Amino acid sequence: MARPGSGLLVPMNGVGYPPQNLARVVVWEWLNEHGRWRPYSAAVCHHIENVLKGDARGSVVLGQVDAQLSPYIIDLQSMHQFRQDTGTMRPVQRNFYEPSSAPGKGVVWEWENDNGSWTPYDMEICVTIQNAYEKQHPWLDLTSLGFCYLIDFNSMSQTNRQSQRKRRLRRRMDLAYPLIMGSIPKSQSWPVGASSGQPCSCQQCILVNSTRAASNAILASQRRKLYGGTAGNSGAAGGLGGVRQSNTFAGTSLWSPTSGSSGANHNNISVGGGQSKAEQVQSPLPSANFPCSPVMPSLSSSHGHHALTINGQNNLNRPGTQRISMGNTRGAIPPGVPALPVKNLTGSGPVHPALAGLPVCLTRAPKPILHPPPINKSDMKPVPGINGMRRKTKKKHLKRGKNPEDVVRRYTEKIKVAPDEDCTICMERLAMSSGYEGILQHKGIKPESVGKLGKCGHMYHLLCLVAMYNNGNKDGSLQCPTCKTIYGEKTGTQPPGKMEYHVIPHSLPGYSECKTIRIVYDIPAGIQTNEHPNPGKKFSARGFPRHCYLPDNEKGRRVLKLLIMAWDRRLIFTIGTSSTTGESDTVVWNEIHHKTEFGSNLTGHGYPDPNYLDNVLTELSAQGVGEDNLKD
Repeated sequence: MARPGSGLLVPMNGVGYPPQNLARVVVWEWLNEHGRWRPYSAAVCHHIENVLKGDARGSVVLGQVDAQLSPYIIDLQSMHQFRQDTGTMRPVQRNFYEPSSAPGKGVVWEWENDNGSWTPYDMEICVTIQNAYEKQHPWLDLTSLGFCYLIDFNSMSQTNRQSQRKRRLRRRMDLAYPLIMGSIPKSQSWPVGASSGQPCSCQQCILVNSTRAASNAILASQRRKLYGGTAGNSGAAGGLGGVRQSNTFAGTSLWSPTSGSSGANHNNISVGGGQSKAEQVQSPLPSANFPCSPVMPSLSSSHGHHALTINGQNNLNRPGTQRISMGNTRGAIPPGVPALPVKNLTGSGPVHPALAGLPVCLTRAPKPILHPPPINKSDMKPVPGINGMRRKTKKKHLKRGKNPEDVVRRYTEKIKVAPDEDCTICMERLAMSSGYEGILQHKGIKPESVGKLGKCGHMYHLLCLVAMYNNGNKDGSLQCPTCKTIYGEKTGTQPPGKMEYHVIPHSLPGYSECKTIRIVYDIPAGIQTNEHPNPGKKFSARGFPRHCYLPDNEKGRRVLKLLIMAWDRRLIFTIGTSSTTGESDTVVWNEIHHKTEFGSNLTGHGYPDPNYLDNVLTELSAQGVGEDNLKD
């Protein structure tokens, strides 16, 4: 099958821009640790575009539109995503697709992961699948995209051609991605500037702007040394009779595509890092009024005389150093380190930072205050009203002796006449047989039997409830799939670990009148058991020990008591796929939010937050851990 377009625009007129009136769908993507560009959701992309319109050099707080992304900020200058609690920095890019493609229609294709949740495909794959789906192909081979999977549209499944393992896939409708008109770069994974063309107002760029003439004088002096005062090959198209003056970066490229093309000029600039060798630019070096970032785009002239190359996707994340060299002058800076203004570098006056071999400047994301000041062990006190300072959990055996039929009958009332509505588990009419007929066989439960749950009154096929129970933790509890009402005592699949809690002599923002309860969770990596997604496979445990904080007041202690109960029921963590990193088979939070930021609230996981204690009580109650469980 012919592979549809990947969404990257074909350069036109040798510059990389489509016609002015061309419409394109914008998809923002981030680069994961496996080298794959993963798309943000349509809602997040709309949010980024709105911020971009107002401040092209600003920062985008992703938590404002998606609570799961609250630790993340996108710096539009460096085109990087910062995770504020860990300091992890990943490149982002702004990619473009046809309005008739999947993102333009709001179509999302997803595959079912081992945790039972749905993961969207990379946008390139999503577009390819949708294209085949619209052409009514019965199947699609993803080998051409580098994946040994076969998509079967009849069974809506994905099959691994090597292991023959099948996974379900689904097609769902979501918000369409933002649509833009006008000049659009091929892709935008370099820093953006203000569309107005106005120079950056930071101190460093003001310095650069004020010393433009000095920079050009340096260039002129170097040219005279190299060429004995000649101005280059006057016979070349657009001959360069004088020193090229500074340009202002306005969000398209750092160097003008029409800058000198004379083959006789040999001023060299090398841009690279790591083990890669720098490329040469056979052109006079224009002194640019740089925006606040050391990252620069790749640009080549159609005549082969002008080439500027950046080795690697993004030098900010490279293991080696970044280098900008001119002649024999070199400066090496560890990646991601913001540069200070360069003044009197040679003792003669201000110098353009780029000519000194330094990045111009990099917006530094505000750093959260994750931990309190150092605390002596003697200052850690027990929490008033709570016995002990530590809880341990070991592997708990699944409760035996409760077969699924008995659990379902315990919490339901059999209905003689089924109403004319759907069973929301199998999506068949309640008056018809269960969709699990022929798949499950259970003594005493007929496929057409319907039951009503005692507390909430929602009705399902009894066989469907049995199937749902068998697919869960089999702990003797049942949870209504419609309203989430819990019947019995719900337990989770949290791996073994320990929970510590004590009072420290420091106050949280917003709670200056009391001290702080610190909770420390520690779970080691291990092997998954039968209750986990992949029994026998190793699971990772990133970021442990994890420190969390509560105010040491009456309400904070009440929350702690319920968190201890949730820990004992193994509900705080589970094993699954991280929604932030995409890593599978790892320990993740289990829908009970914690405050992991001690002295600030930059990530949304800190203080002050006047609603947090009420919110976490609601989340605990949703897990069946309510205040009615507390003993006075």
